[in-house]
Amino acid sequence: MNKFLSLLAFLFLLNTATFAQTILSFKAMGHEDDAIIGMSGSSAYYLKIDPLVELNGSKLILYFQPSQALIPNLSFINIIINDKPAYSGRLTKDSIQSVTLNLSRADLSNDKFLKIQIKTLLVISDDKCKDLDNPAMWLKVKSFSYLSLVKSSQNFYNNVNIGNCFDQMKAIVYPSNPDLHDLKAVAWAYSRLKKADVKNIVVYENGKVPDSIRSYIMVGNYNKLPADKRGMVKITPQANEGLFYLSKSSVNIIDTVVRLVKGKDQLFSVKSLAPATVPSEILFVTGGDDAGYEKTITSLGNSNILNSTFGDYLLITQAENTFFKTIDENRSKLSFRQIGGTTNFMSGIGSLKSTYNFKNSDFSFTPKEVEIRVIANYSSLSPGDRGYLNIYLNGMLINTEKLDASGKINTSVTINRYQHHKYNTLETEFRFYSSGGNCLTNFNGFFAEVDVDKSYLESKNPFITNDLSFYQYPEAFNTGTTRVVVSRKFAAFAGGAMGEIIYELNNNINANNFPEFEYSDSMDKNDLKKNNIIALLSHDDPLMNDFPDAPIKFNKKFRLYNNENNKIVYSLSDSVSNGLAQIFYGRSNNAVLVITATGTNLANAFLAASKSITEQLSTLSSNVAISDVNNNKYLFNISKSSENLEYVDNKSVLTRFWESYNLYILLGLLVLILLSFLYIRAKVQKSQDLFSE
Repeated sequence: MNKFLSLLAFLFLLNTATFAQTILSFKAMGHEDDAIIGMSGSSAYYLKIDPLVELNGSKLILYFQPSQALIPNLSFINIIINDKPAYSGRLTKDSIQSVTLNLSRADLSNDKFLKIQIKTLLVISDDKCKDLDNPAMWLKVKSFSYLSLVKSSQNFYNNVNIGNCFDQMKAIVYPSNPDLHDLKAVAWAYSRLKKADVKNIVVYENGKVPDSIRSYIMVGNYNKLPADKRGMVKITPQANEGLFYLSKSSVNIIDTVVRLVKGKDQLFSVKSLAPATVPSEILFVTGGDDAGYEKTITSLGNSNILNSTFGDYLLITQAENTFFKTIDENRSKLSFRQIGGTTNFMSGIGSLKSTYNFKNSDFSFTPKEVEIRVIANYSSLSPGDRGYLNIYLNGMLINTEKLDASGKINTSVTINRYQHHKYNTLETEFRFYSSGGNCLTNFNGFFAEVDVDKSYLESKNPFITNDLSFYQYPEAFNTGTTRVVVSRKFAAFAGGAMGEIIYELNNNINANNFPEFEYSDSMDKNDLKKNNIIALLSHDDPLMNDFPDAPIKFNKKFRLYNNENNKIVYSLSDSVSNGLAQIFYGRSNNAVLVITATGTNLANAFLAASKSITEQLSTLSSNVAISDVNNNKYLFNISKSSENLEYVDNKSVLTRFWESYNLYILLGLLVLILLSFLYIRAKVQKSQDLFSE
């Protein structure tokens, strides 16, 4: 009887492990806010599907909230999956409405995305022309809409390969005593995970990986891998050979199963425990020797090689970084297609928008001025019709052109450095209003399309200043050779920060920055002038003395004051985990970035500093950033002669004693004076009393 029950339990475990249900909300997949759709509009979702997912049996549960002003039986919602109609229906009177659709393998695109489009036709009154600009014309697609996905362990062994495994990786593991090859491997692996849009990447030393992390990248020379991990690698690389090897296994665990239950106008999550089989993947980045290991690291930067590797291992006999040179090195002119624009044929009436995103780092240099050239075709306007092309940058209207009967437009606007940011959103909007009385007949007669190949952005002049600022990072490192320098004793804590830096240096349309790595104690002093330098140093590293042009001497204790009230805003302390970064020009006008960390949590302090300088900064002139491990950051504009900078170490012992205890000393003197006054007054009074007697 016990054997029979054990068999049933095993079969149950096998069944639940093979097909496990996973709930993924739109919010969890990056769509934080509700999507708002207008009268005759659409919203699209491109959802990355894990290779473990079996779409047959999976479901899409879509929740939407229509405006209370709509006429439900005259308003419609249409759902299109993978460019094929999946659902059309009228709205109801419910405040929150839902649609459940079964998914299949045919719904998945060739690039393994689930493309979902929601289109609407909304009605408030019998007059479409009046409805057009009515602010009550909206429908919200709720962010708690979700996919109920079937995950199959059978797909794990069949579908997961080197080319698509990066999406599942959550961490990078390096040897206990990493050398420069290991740091370089960690940095490029980190950058590759960020390009795969992996969130909250963690870097661990070997032997310190928590049990909850089951899929990760392990870097290291093959001969130095731990024995238990080396046994997982079934292919042995020879001398001068590099190797990617993906080890796949399954682990039985007790997992938390989440079900979403609809309550009144909202969803509630119900959690329960259930046995499950989960995949465990380890991607080994290794080589038969250091030369082979370097080849594997070089290949990490080549997305074309990785994305086209459909097996579980890849032996590398030759690798060069010349593959990065994909377009003209002088990136001063970029077409809309190069910055991610796609052909978008739009039709209808009212507002027809296209959106494009670009970064300063997409250009060869930080632009001072950018010309935005828009070339488009549209249906010619009839007499009495009105049409406009509006151009918006970061939400602000920067240009308007009137449309005419020609059906063609070629216009440009030049923006200055105060109008564009490090990261920018460009929008083109066609607005069409038909002549009076013809609105109903011409409602869908207008169409327009921006030519993304002929439209372009052109950087007119480089943004040149006497002092380098974070606004010019990372473009300042685009030209010339870059060296990444690290203090030997801090090397084990710098991997994550190096990954952030490598990612930013190559986070543009022409990733071609493959820096050299070196320890600070072996750095040739002449190379500090010949190359761009990115240094991750301990604050007492002797190399700090070789940067005489640095705004702040990080190897000295310093304090920063507020210019307005002269209060201390920051004081260097070895006990607090802070990351400090500064950027400046070296002696040969080369770009230099120096990052250091204090406190006990050095890895997170380095990482915090490297992240803070890549964000959308609010000032053009910040050259010093201080960040803590809680993501608080402070930006400063410091020069060597700044009055708000003070070095504590430069003061004598007597001066430091006076500054620390001057209030107490003055208070003590005041008390002594008061006591002396009272003593003398008492003596005088006593003398007067004796004289009177």
